[in-house]
Amino acid sequence: MKTLILLIALVAAPLMAGDTQDDLAFDDAPLTEQLEFPAWFKLSFLDLREDLAAAGKAGKRGLIIYFGQKECAYCKAMLERNWGRPDIREFTETRFNVIGVDIKGSRRVTDFDGRDWSERQYAIERKTNFTPSLLFYDVDGTLALKLSGYHRPYEFRAALEYVADRHYRRESFRDFLSRAEQAFSFGEAEMNENPIFSAPPYALDRSWYPADRPLVVFFEQVRCHACDVLHGGPLSDAGIASKFARLDAVQLNMWSDTPVITPSGRKTTARDWAAELGLYYTPTLVFFDEQGIEILRIDSVIWIYRLNNVLDYVISGDFRRYDNFQRWRQQHKR
Repeated sequence: MKTLILLIALVAAPLMAGDTQDDLAFDDAPLTEQLEFPAWFKLSFLDLREDLAAAGKAGKRGLIIYFGQKECAYCKAMLERNWGRPDIREFTETRFNVIGVDIKGSRRVTDFDGRDWSERQYAIERKTNFTPSLLFYDVDGTLALKLSGYHRPYEFRAALEYVADRHYRRESFRDFLSRAEQAFSFGEAEMNENPIFSAPPYALDRSWYPADRPLVVFFEQVRCHACDVLHGGPLSDAGIASKFARLDAVQLNMWSDTPVITPSGRKTTARDWAAELGLYYTPTLVFFDEQGIEILRIDSVIWIYRLNNVLDYVISGDFRRYDNFQRWRQQHKR
């Protein structure tokens, strides 16, 4: 009950203060002034076994591996708007050691299995499609949570609580976070409309006969400020809209019982499918190829520059040559 009250307070605070727009709004073009890891990050020789052991000896709850890059606007938002808050930084430092990995770097990383990588290779191996990406490990080496991209302060604080208090042993992050968010979802409301979305019924099966083009599924919910920002911002851009017009696109309320036939041909509901996919953030965009195989997903704040790159990666068909979005970006210098 104490945790639920804290979660509700974390969700309610930005809503009452009216500052969620600031948490979401920024220019996501590459930075001209390069970022550095904060001085309070743990000094590390990037032997992850030693780093994890050091966290345990220090009485911490675990280890956070932060994947970033020097010109990443989302990383800047993360460092300034999340760890820039004294309460979040104090909570993090008290319970975790944090080490930084530059996804374009050349330092050597020794993973938990003793394998040796460059930072760049390790970032690709860990499928860090978007920066910042954070891997949360408990002291016994269990991967408790992966966060991809920038999340608002209350969501990030909830992730820290989820791992530090070991809720991951009992429930998914989706269920943990939704208990607080649903406390503020009441009454009638409608989701955002957009002409790119196909009308129901949602028969998305591609398992028998390949489709003519890729598919993107928008998982949203009512009274979702981040969904409103996506529709009022990136989706209102003419260039973005023209690229989505080259894909099949549907919109689902991830808490609804709307019938769906998934790209793999299974009959289910939007709610159950979202749970099976492990979705916790709205809006989440999941891209599938013509055969119904997932290409990648965006489950964090996104603006025009990054969304343009993702759409180019999907529409061009380059995902067939580059099984990792970050590998494609590095090759194409995006």
